[in-house]
Amino acid sequence: MTPVYVAADNITSPLGNSTKENFEKVKNDLSAIRKITDTSLSSEPFYASMFANDFFEELESDFTCFEKICIASIADALSGASIKLSSSDTLFILSTTKGNIELIEGREVNEEIRKRISLFDTAKIIAGHFGAENKPLVVSNACISGVLSVIIAKRMLEAGKYKHAVITGADVLSRFIISGFQSLNAMSKNPCKPFDKTRDGINLGECAATIVLTTDKSLSKNILVNGGASSNDANHISGPSRTGLELSFAVKSAMHESKVDAQDLSFISAHGTATLFNDEIEAKAFSNASLSQIPLHSLKGHFGHTLGAAGVLESIFTYQSLLEGIVLPSKNFETLGVSENVFVNRELSRGDKNHALKTASGFGGCNAAIIYSHT
Repeated sequence: MTPVYVAADNITSPLGNSTKENFEKVKNDLSAIRKITDTSLSSEPFYASMFANDFFEELESDFTCFEKICIASIADALSGASIKLSSSDTLFILSTTKGNIELIEGREVNEEIRKRISLFDTAKIIAGHFGAENKPLVVSNACISGVLSVIIAKRMLEAGKYKHAVITGADVLSRFIISGFQSLNAMSKNPCKPFDKTRDGINLGECAATIVLTTDKSLSKNILVNGGASSNDANHISGPSRTGLELSFAVKSAMHESKVDAQDLSFISAHGTATLFNDEIEAKAFSNASLSQIPLHSLKGHFGHTLGAAGVLESIFTYQSLLEGIVLPSKNFETLGVSENVFVNRELSRGDKNHALKTASGFGGCNAAIIYSHT
């Protein structure tokens, strides 16, 4: 089977506009989460990771805020690779949960707006900016969209359909999105605390992140995109399985495809949303997969839950940590608050293994897992 490698990447977030800047700030324990008091977004203050208001004004004016951060992330990622979207060998995948949904707020919804909020039309606008020859692919499967996009791209490259793939995950916050999570009582009134005993909900976040994949080893960053798998709980429209067995199935499948055992893993980059049910079922899944002793962390304390960007953003951090031989701590974690005795990492430490696991779960009971390997 044709190996698939990481060629380049970018993270555009409130912490910085490059992978390097974001990674260095997280290593120094910095967080983009702050108290938001903008009444146009919510009548109640909330904690989130959001771009400054003037950030979007500095980008090209012919695009929406969502399109702008996607374009900025793609442009930076492609500047570090001799790969072009205009090539017939390159696939573009957009991972998002809501895309241009901001367009329906505060204005009359006409046919032009209806078309612009179509995720496929949004993807075509972004791809068209770079002269993409191929039709884009949209992956919008709740919060596993980013991880699932990487798995799909990997399989298409392995099948020989393309030689390269550009995957961009992004979402921006709006009153529509914020009110939805508030109606579920899912948002914390404080900075979130994944896996902690006192956790009480998520913080949301804005971000665009891009990974460029290739089958050309000479273009690689010495990171192999290894085995990946997805599953579904078939449990509830928003509530996850209470056993974690379905996520465990995806984890075991990804490890089996990668020919990786527990002792080969340096760490787990968990979904870690800081909701009562998500962290609990993840802990059960890791225990069921015999991974309770593997260090794990969540990045939600730094960036919040970035929705369609989360799996891409956190994948970049996963393999970047492998390249640097480190294991990041889980920010804001103090006391274990799940039923399984999993190993939540508390401080920056050395990692001496060549493989790491990235997981994700989302509404509708969807789960995904992927292994990244340092070659």
